[in-house]
Amino acid sequence: MEIFQNFPLWAALIAIGFAQFIKVPLAFIPTRKFDWRLLTSTGGMPSSHSAAVTALATAIALEYGFNSPLFAISTVFGIIVMFDATGIRRHAGYHATVLNQLMADFNKLVHEVKSWPKMEEKEKREELKELLGHQPIEVFFGGLLGIVLTLFLHAVL
Repeated sequence: MEIFQNFPLWAALIAIGFAQFIKVPLAFIPTRKFDWRLLTSTGGMPSSHSAAVTALATAIALEYGFNSPLFAISTVFGIIVMFDATGIRRHAGYHATVLNQLMADFNKLVHEVKSWPKMEEKEKREELKELLGHQPIEVFFGGLLGIVLTLFLHAVL
């Protein structure tokens, strides 16, 4: 099957998987806890989005050349994704933090005013995900990871 020989596709997918996987040991270092939810979460170090788009662009450059229209498309696509990760998505995470704090304050007020006896309902409420976007350094290292990993895969395969 041709899809198994599509180097740019596999380089990008491997970069996503590798970036998501190394979030777990990197988070373990400061916390001394394994958080396996990081395997499927957004945000954090390194950016798997950045790793994917830089791996894709690097693999396309290696396969088709830097003057290829495919390289131009993947590079512009990558820049947009990386810009979004440090801008809009990161600010959405800040908004989620504020909204979660407002919800917690409101729930505390309701509890104190009415002596709300149903703690199960409070525990059932889901908080908004606060770790949505990336700090610029996370995007940088995610992008660097994608490039280096793709160069390694190209040399090995």
